[in-house]
Formats: sequence, structure tokens, C-alpha cells
Amino acid sequence: MRTLIRSLGELCITAGLVLLLFVAYELWGTGQYTQAQQSILSKRLTREWAAPRHSAVPAVTTSEKVQLGDGMALIRIPRLGSDYSYVVIEGVTVADLRKGPGHYPGTASPGRLGNFVISGHRTTYLAPFNRIDELRDGDKILIDTRDGQYVYKVTSRRVVQPTEVDVTDPVPFHPGQQPTRHLITLTTCNPKYSAATRLIVFGELTQTIPRVGA
Repeated sequence: MRTLIRSLGELCITAGLVLLLFVAYELWGTGQYTQAQQSILSKRLTREWAAPRHSAVPAVTTSEKVQLGDGMALIRIPRLGSDYSYVVIEGVTVADLRKGPGHYPGTASPGRLGNFVISGHRTTYLAPFNRIDELRDGDKILIDTRDGQYVYKVTSRRVVQPTEVDVTDPVPFHPGQQPTRHLITLTTCNPKYSAATRLIVFGELTQTIPRVGA
């Protein structure tokens, strides 16, 4: 009996250690992968934006030409720190969001009429949207593309059910309605460490200026 109890105890300890290592990997280890991908994508965007255009066609927003899985813009949120900066990926598949926050294909491009929608992890893969619950009305969300910097300001926050996908519509919560404003929507899981609901942050374009570093 003592041998059995000792064996069970050792198994429990081993299982606990394995679980602890798994949690550590999910929370911190996955961030190493995202950090590496972000570095690659950032360098690639820097090269692309610095290169001369090869067409006489009027400039269009970068996201209209970018391939799925590639970087299409930069997002910076001053409220979350001067070093807060991520490459936004075109796409929201599991693989895309492991690289960083992702732009929903089919929603508006940065600075364009309609709803520019970005989704991001809150606890794993560098957790780019971990602190967006701290955003307040009037806070700036800066989106850099090759063509300029788009300054959005937060207008509201809302917690919704995962089934409420109409937050991504051109006019959130109004399917089929034609947009008249230039909006941004950030989406992430809620609460932290859970996917029970979705935290949504809404904003509206207030200014377009030359891109920093352009």
C-alpha cells in the first residue's frame, strides 16, 4: 500500500510539473516565436516601404496589395507604452495570429471608409492585445502604412458573445448598412485566460498625417 501511495504521489508530482511547463510555454514560450516573426516582418516592411514604387498608378493603401500571412501595417498605441508597436498581419487564421495581430480580410483597409478590423491574442503569442481593456475614450490608435499614418481615437468598448460577428461589419451591429465613417475595431478574447466572450474596442479616424520615418 505504501508503495502504491508513493507511486501515485510521484505520478501526481510529474503530472504537475508537466502541466506547469505547458502553461509556462503557452504564456511565455509562444512569445519567442511571435517575437521572431515580428522581427522578420518588420524588417521586410521597412525594406518595402523604403523602395521606390514601380508603377505610375496612384498610390493605394498597402493592405490592398499584401498577401495573406504577410505584414500590412504597423499598430502603435501610446496608452500602452512608447515601445508598443506590432506589425499587423493580413489574415486571422491560427497561423496568422501566431505572428501578431491580424487584419480581417474583407474589412476596410487602414484609413478607408468602413470598418478596419484587427484581432489579436490576449495571453499567448506575445499577447499583443493583453492590455486593450485599459484603453479609454480619446486614446489614440496609430496605424502606419506606406502611404501615411492614420490616427484613430477610441470611442467606446464593449463585451460581446463570440457569435456577435456583426462587430466586423462596415457599420458595427448594423449588417447591410452603408458606412459613412472611417472606423477601427480591435477584438480579443475576454476575460483574460478565457474565450467565453469577446472584448471589443471601437475607434474613429480623426487625422491622417505623413508616416513617421517616411
